[in-house]
Amino acid sequence: MNGLFRGEPFRQFGPCAFDPTDLLRPTHSVRGQRPRTLRAGVRRHCPALPGIYGMIDPNGELIYVGKAKSLRARLLSYFRPRSRDRKAERIILDTARLDWEVAPNEFSALLRELELIRRFQPHYNVQGMPRRRRRCFIVVGRRPAPYAYVVTKPPRKSLGCFGPLPGLQRTRDAVRRLNDWYRLRDCPQSQKMIFSDQPELFPLERTPGCLRHDIGNCLAPCAAACSRKEYDSHVQALLDFLQGKDATPLEQLEREMNEAAAEQQFERAALLRDRLDALQWLFLHLDRVRQARTLSFAYPVQGHDGSTLWYLIRQGVVRGAVRSLEDEASVVQSLFRTEANGPPSLDEIDGVLLVASWFRKHRTERQRIVKTHWTITRCGG
Repeated sequence: MNGLFRGEPFRQFGPCAFDPTDLLRPTHSVRGQRPRTLRAGVRRHCPALPGIYGMIDPNGELIYVGKAKSLRARLLSYFRPRSRDRKAERIILDTARLDWEVAPNEFSALLRELELIRRFQPHYNVQGMPRRRRRCFIVVGRRPAPYAYVVTKPPRKSLGCFGPLPGLQRTRDAVRRLNDWYRLRDCPQSQKMIFSDQPELFPLERTPGCLRHDIGNCLAPCAAACSRKEYDSHVQALLDFLQGKDATPLEQLEREMNEAAAEQQFERAALLRDRLDALQWLFLHLDRVRQARTLSFAYPVQGHDGSTLWYLIRQGVVRGAVRSLEDEASVVQSLFRTEANGPPSLDEIDGVLLVASWFRKHRTERQRIVKTHWTITRCGG
């Protein structure tokens, strides 16, 4: 039955979303039933230029896509048993054909790699694979007593939506600790809420629906133990933390942890450390997404042939590329005059993180960018 429902064999990489010429880039191939035959072909034909490459198995299936600053050096590394890792060994042993495509520059190769991974979904690739990474969002909502909860698809209405975040289980753990810290309810929506300032015709003595109020982790809006105003102030404090405006929980937890350790209360110190780690992880990832979404500019990159491509980056996502800002003035103006709302979508987040990672690793490249308002002015806007 193996291969009975196999699709069409891989033929070429296809069009590039970030090539202003709209032409198919030429693909070069070497074939061989043995790794040494492939190695000889790479040595003979592969250039030391930036680009992307694909590994195709004997059945014609694209099994891996990668990028390289130097295609020749990267591909030859697959044939060095002493230095390659186990994954590289498995890939090359399953490969009957090597395809590569030269890119204008390393940044272009990075974008192209992500584009092709999403398009072909090779099974040896992990990063950028749709649905392989369970990304999720933190939402604050569900009246009358809002709280933080985790979803994989943001709702249309909420008080706040934050992310995407990697790791569904880790995000759920951080959100549980957030609700405990801000003493917000996390019970089912079917639980009735009665605030202390809510008038009742026949007041009753109510008991909380769970133990969280007794251990100090909930304001118990289900038992009229707090007013609506008091509860809403805690919700606002939660929003301030998720928006990066207030890091009080991190500071207080670290202080309490150090005090517990100094007093040799090691169990308490370990408990506080776990809470701190969860919230620090969350705060860091949300900050990275926020920082990435502030990236809106034109980024000039010179290629190996001496020509320059301008990559148009709006709110952390590469939206296109042009050879000249002035010649493509209408495209540039329309792109930068519109602003996206809310967090990046699941389709955008890998691109956002790719751009953020690039400028984090190549900090001097930030000196070459042309910011949004300057770009529009330069284009006559």
